[in-house]
Amino acid sequence: MRRAEQPGLESKVLLLEAAGLSELVFWREPGRRVSDRIAAKFRTMVLRRKTGLPMAYLVGRKEFWSMDLRVRPGVFIPRPETELLVELTLERAGRPNAMILDLGTGSGNIALALAAELPRAKILALDVSAKALAAARLNARRHQTRRVMFLRSSFFSGLAGRRPRTWFDVIVSNPPYVSEKEWRSLNPGLRRHEPKKALVPGPTGLEAIRRIVRESPDWLRPGGWLILEIGAGQRKAVLALFDRRWQDVRCHKDLGGLDRAVTARLGGES
Repeated sequence: MRRAEQPGLESKVLLLEAAGLSELVFWREPGRRVSDRIAAKFRTMVLRRKTGLPMAYLVGRKEFWSMDLRVRPGVFIPRPETELLVELTLERAGRPNAMILDLGTGSGNIALALAAELPRAKILALDVSAKALAAARLNARRHQTRRVMFLRSSFFSGLAGRRPRTWFDVIVSNPPYVSEKEWRSLNPGLRRHEPKKALVPGPTGLEAIRRIVRESPDWLRPGGWLILEIGAGQRKAVLALFDRRWQDVRCHKDLGGLDRAVTARLGGES
């Protein structure tokens, strides 16, 4: 969609949200009048949008993998490019009843998409943020998904002592990977409203990825896969983190042609 069309599209979305109307009604009744209360609510939403508040927070939802997910301030907004992680996981899950770990689940978008596609898989979703886990559990209830277990945890710390350490067929993660320098150059609205901890792990942007690569062999089955989203320009540095324990290490591009994900298989028999 051309940039010039975006304001008109956003205005329509906000109007429908303020009025509680579907798009079908919008097109079927173009001359429909709205009440003063709805008009005032619409103007307020437009003003909040002008401050840079993301559309997803204004309307309280974001689509991912054809699912309508609830989001709110303090919860990272799912991006469409992250759907690549779902595709790569589906290709590598291996068995119908695969054990999958979603590390840093946020709104639950990856875990719930995988649950929809792999009805026999067992999925554990971790996040350190209580707000994110509340949103993820809400989304699981809305989509009637009971097979995803949610647990508050900083990286793998919440798993200690819970189960045998060689557990998962796949560990998938969209970790924070924005450097402090990149953070300062991002859209001011994003910096004001989205949780910095979900985006910035430290000065270089590689801190979270480095820790996941280092610790995930303790939690993967031999032959299991690690699947990570990465940032622009990080390909070489991320690939260098994988030692001889790993096989089939590859970088994958998104639909825009940008390096977006890395997959690696832990050596040993599957």
